Amino acid sequence: MGKGDGFGKVILFNEHFVVYDVPAIASAIEKRTVAEVKRIPEGLILHDERDATPGYKKEKKEHQKDSLNFIIDAMGIEHGLEIWLGGDLRAASGVGASAASCAAIARAISDEFGLGYNDDEINNVAYEGEKGYHGTPSGIDNTAATFGGLVWFQSGKMERLKLPEAVEIVMGNTGIVANTKKAVEGVRERRERHREKYDQIFENATDLVHSARDALVNGKWKEMGHYMNENHEMLQKIGVSSKELDFLVELARENGAYGAKMTGGGLGGYMVALTPGTELQEKVAKAMENEGFYALRTRIGI
Repeated sequence: MGKGDGFGKVILFNEHFVVYDVPAIASAIEKRTVAEVKRIPEGLILHDERDATPGYKKEKKEHQKDSLNFIIDAMGIEHGLEIWLGGDLRAASGVGASAASCAAIARAISDEFGLGYNDDEINNVAYEGEKGYHGTPSGIDNTAATFGGLVWFQSGKMERLKLPEAVEIVMGNTGIVANTKKAVEGVRERRERHREKYDQIFENATDLVHSARDALVNGKWKEMGHYMNENHEMLQKIGVSSKELDFLVELARENGAYGAKMTGGGLGGYMVALTPGTELQEKVAKAMENEGFYALRTRIGI
């Protein structure tokens, strides 16, 4: 039986903008999806045993089916497959659950069939799998899921970044299963209608991410938090936040987070708060849980 895994992720800066070749920064988190694969005579059997946001698996079922077919085609597999999905990454929108599963499945298939795929090849397959969920993915999710660590991503190219030390974050889940394809298409349509306005926002996002990179790699957490707040405002302006995301962002800031923003496709899913130190992390997470939301305590720069 072949085995493989893929990291969950958080986009720290410039989701959506990255689709238009604006640089973005993402980080793997400490949670992973694990896949096991066994060849069978024919057919495809999936046992999805991941913990998940209610409704997530049902909502993503057709996307998942397309994704699996893309992965199998990309790897040239002609046998039937039985697949198990598990791990400690809770499947939800905004945490890279689809990309983590794609990387994990690709690794498990490679292991089962002795293909010996390296990380670059796994990443390419995971990108193909992501097409089932996102239509035309930017590539940032599967890159973080495959390689781990902290990445600067632009136009399909990755640069590894390093933090002086790992830092605590809280990811708050709205509980809303989001449709990333719909969010991406919405941005494209609005950008075509309001090109001048959007071009200015995109230019501002480009300037911001370079400043944010400097703050991040030098451990200037207050500065980084400020840039996260600004980036959230930009994402609000292009119409991909939601009232639930905005509520959690404000709640995190009110409880001492250095900065907070939505993360991922938006219109639901997760937000992220920068909370250096376990004491602040716990305070912000508890505030979210007291309001009835799921809070994921994790770190970036691992």
